[in-house]
Amino acid sequence: MTAKMRNPRILIVTPEVTYLPDRMGSLANTLTAKAGGLADVSAALVSALFEQGADVHVALPDYRSIFSDRLAPFLKKEQRAILDVMPEERIHLVEDSSFFYLNRIYSGDGFENTKLALTFQRDVLNYILPRVNPDLIHCNDWMTALVPAAARERGIPCLFTIHNIHTVKCYLAHIEDRGIDVASFWKHLYFERPPVDYGESWNTNLIDLLTSGIFAAHFVNTVSDTFLKEIVEGRHDFVEPSIQSELSQKYHAGCATGILNSPDPAFDPRTDRMIHQCYGPDNHAAAKRQNKRFLQASLGLIEDENAPLFFWPSRLDPIQKGCQLLSDILYAAISEYWEAHLQIIFVADGQYHKHFRDIARFHGYENRIAVCHFDEHLEHMAYGASDFILMPSRFEPCGLPQMIAPIYGSLPVAHDTGGIHDTVVHMNAAENKGNGFLFETYDAGGLFWAIREAMRFYSLAPEIREIQIRRVMKEAIETFNYDVTARQYIDLYEKMLDRPLITG
Repeated sequence: MTAKMRNPRILIVTPEVTYLPDRMGSLANTLTAKAGGLADVSAALVSALFEQGADVHVALPDYRSIFSDRLAPFLKKEQRAILDVMPEERIHLVEDSSFFYLNRIYSGDGFENTKLALTFQRDVLNYILPRVNPDLIHCNDWMTALVPAAARERGIPCLFTIHNIHTVKCYLAHIEDRGIDVASFWKHLYFERPPVDYGESWNTNLIDLLTSGIFAAHFVNTVSDTFLKEIVEGRHDFVEPSIQSELSQKYHAGCATGILNSPDPAFDPRTDRMIHQCYGPDNHAAAKRQNKRFLQASLGLIEDENAPLFFWPSRLDPIQKGCQLLSDILYAAISEYWEAHLQIIFVADGQYHKHFRDIARFHGYENRIAVCHFDEHLEHMAYGASDFILMPSRFEPCGLPQMIAPIYGSLPVAHDTGGIHDTVVHMNAAENKGNGFLFETYDAGGLFWAIREAMRFYSLAPEIREIQIRRVMKEAIETFNYDVTARQYIDLYEKMLDRPLITG
C-alpha cells in the first residue's frame, strides 16, 4: 500500500463468502454462504489482503441456519451457543430474523430478496460503517448497491463490483420502511426519471439498484474486461439502457475496469480427492486415461481410453449457455466421429436436460452420451477424465469452467465472448501456444467447426498432444488463481486511495 496509507482499513460488503482466514476469528473457517463465484472471490480477496497487511473487515448477513448446519458436525450441542456470541472483531454479521431461517442465500421470491437486501444494508449503514470507520468500501452486486451512495455522501471511496448484470427496482418508501435514512443520500441514487424532489419521488419514481451502485460508486469493475467493453459498446440487448449508459460514463472517465474471477482452489487435480486418480502436468497422460476408463464404466459408456471425451459443465440454459447449438448438431457430431467413439457427458441441470436425454434415447446413443444431473463429485470426475469441455455461451460475464478445465488438462471448445475471450486462446500446437478452440460466429455451424478443430488436435501424435497439455496445465495453474485476482484488486484499491474524491 502507499506510504500515505500503509495499513488501510477496508470493509468488504458481500451477501456471500466462503472460508475466511483463521486470523479473522475462531469461526472464520466455518462461516460459508455460497450461491456462486462471488463467495469464493470474497474469501480469496480477504486472504490476500491479510497477506498484504491490510486491516480488512467483512460485513455479511448472519445466515444462522446455514452456519449452524455447517458447524453441526464440529460442535457439540452445548457449544453451538457460541453462534449467539460472535466475538470476532473483523467479521460483522447482520443479525436479523430475515436471515436466520434461510437455507439458501437468496429467496425464490423477488420481493423477498429486495427486503433481504434492504435489511442487510440497513445494518451495514447504521451500525457497521460507524463501528469500522473504513478507509475504503468494496461492495458487490445489487444487494449492496445503496452503500456506494451513502459512501459518496460521507466521502469514503467505494468500489462496486458487478458479478451479475441482474438488477432490482424499488421506491424510496420501501427503503425508508426498512429503517434506512435514505433522505441523507437519495441524490446519489439512480431514478427511472429525473426526480423533482424527495417527496415527489417518494413512492412514484422507481430506483434502479444496480444502476445506483454504478452511478454512485467512485470506481466500478465487472468480472471480465471484454464483457465490460461489450456492455459499453451496446453489444448485449439484455443489458438495460441505464446500466449501459452509466457503465459507459464510468469507463470513459477511467473509473471502470474488468478483473477476472478465479476458480475455487479445490479444483486442483494434484490434490482433488473427488477424482479417481490425482495427477499434475508432468504425469497427466496415464492418470487421465485411468480416470476416463473409470468414468466410462461408471456411466455405462463404451470403455475406450482413446475415445475423445467432451464434457458439458454449465447449466442447460438456451438463453445464455448455447445448449441449443449443440442439440442441433449432436447427432451429426456423434455420427461423424463414430469410429473414434466420440463421447459427451453432461453434468448439468436446466431446461434442455430432458431434451438431450431424449436425443440419446431416440438414437440409441446412451453408450456414447451420458446426461447426468449436477453433482459436485461427478463434476470433478468429469474434469479429470475429459479431453475437452463445451462452452458455446452466447454471452459470458466471466465464466469459470473455461479456467478450471485447462488446470485439469481439458481444453475448452467455446464461443469467443466476454470472459471466455479473456481466458482462452485458440490452440496452435505448431507455434506452442493456445489453450482451447474458439468460434466467432454464434450458431450451430460455428460450434461444429470448433469441435472439428478440437478433433484435429486430438488426431495429432500422442507425444505432441502430451507436450501441449503439459504446457496448458502449467500456464493455467500459474494464471487462473486467486493470488493473481487479488493482486489486481489491491492495485485498484491503491489507485482509489491515492485519487482525490468528488463527494458532491
